Amino acid sequence: MTPLVLSMRAALILFVLWWGCAGLARADNCSATMTDVVFTNVSPIAAANVDSSGTLKVTCNFSLLTGIPPQLLFPNVTYCVFLGVGSGGTTGAYRAMVSGAAKLPYNLYVDTTYAPTSVWGGGAMVNTMPVNGTMTTLIALGGITSTYTVSARIPGSALSAVASGGAGDAAYLSAYSADATLSYVFYNGTKPSCTTGTTTTFSFQVRANVINDCVVNAGVLNFGPTRVLVQPVRTIATLGVQCTSNANFRISLNGGLNGTAAARRMKNAVTGELIPYTISDTLDGPVWGDGTNGTVPVAAVGTGVQQNLTLYGVVAPQKTPTPGDYKDTVTATIYF
Repeated sequence: MTPLVLSMRAALILFVLWWGCAGLARADNCSATMTDVVFTNVSPIAAANVDSSGTLKVTCNFSLLTGIPPQLLFPNVTYCVFLGVGSGGTTGAYRAMVSGAAKLPYNLYVDTTYAPTSVWGGGAMVNTMPVNGTMTTLIALGGITSTYTVSARIPGSALSAVASGGAGDAAYLSAYSADATLSYVFYNGTKPSCTTGTTTTFSFQVRANVINDCVVNAGVLNFGPTRVLVQPVRTIATLGVQCTSNANFRISLNGGLNGTAAARRMKNAVTGELIPYTISDTLDGPVWGDGTNGTVPVAAVGTGVQQNLTLYGVVAPQKTPTPGDYKDTVTATIYF
């Protein structure tokens, strides 16, 4: 019987040693990852909010927990994910992406209400909130991941003043590294504050490509009722142009339906008769055209808001044709 007793004691001693060392082998930890938030082809003249999103993941790995056996079944972790302002800083009530000296406002939100109280932040950012949560596993070993959709918005009200960088698209950027932090605590029993635990950092970027964009709206150049053409007949109209701030643009006018840019004509649809006329951007200035036959396009720089250009129309003295309606359609083309 003596050898059997010694063998059992040896086995018991080995088990106690293994149980006592389990706490030394723990590797409880959490980490966070965030995808880049990308705003593509942002038109600064759209005057509408531009939305995007990113994906935040918090992964916690559970190992054996020391203590009484029930603790092995219910390990818990609480965590908070804090976010600073990013490398672009702020502009007004918003975070900012930057391109050179230009700033593009935006913010990141924990939900899709886009309310000021839903701005992802916490910590040093006043009136903002972190992403937070708790994880529990029913086994002593393993990893759990919680996934969050982070909403992002560029406010439309701020877009008109955004520069594109001139004659090309502009890339705006704000980077997060040390100011994106995850704090977490593993626990049993009473839930502690996540700010009392371990802190780690993660990195991501917020990027936007602001495009050069323009829209043009032309009015009607109406000469009105006219009798005999013994003296010049004049009229004006407005051509509205809205282009990205600091973007160069030029507008050309074609020759209409019945002539060329240098020799436009209105036509009587009934008789086929023609009345020559000219268009310029200044009173009696060079003919506004496409750059051919002595005509000139009109160039300017966008301001982000609508700019009104004046069309000066003139019908020179000439033989008076048959009474009737004379019309032409001219196409304006904007290059930017």
